[in-house]
Amino acid sequence: MAKRWYPVVDYSICIECGTCVEKCPHGVYDRTKSPSPVVKNPVACVDHCHGCGNRCPVGAITYVGDDTGWTPPKGKKDSKAGQGGCSCGGCC
Repeated sequence: MAKRWYPVVDYSICIECGTCVEKCPHGVYDRTKSPSPVVKNPVACVDHCHGCGNRCPVGAITYVGDDTGWTPPKGKKDSKAGQGGCSCGGCC
């Protein structure tokens, strides 16, 4: 688990669809606040996992500590950059 890696939600573009909350297998988000993506347990996020960010339909999720060159799929850079898995068995 990561201490310097966790998702950051840009609430100015987030549409509160709940996809990130529902699909995160690591318990990073507060499920009681769903569909609002509230990061409750940032240390549970797996280092270099981009699972929630890859699923966000508007590209509202980035990560503290991201040094991979990855940007949200709805971002301006190639969405394939840095898409390594986190080995959780999920679909990061």
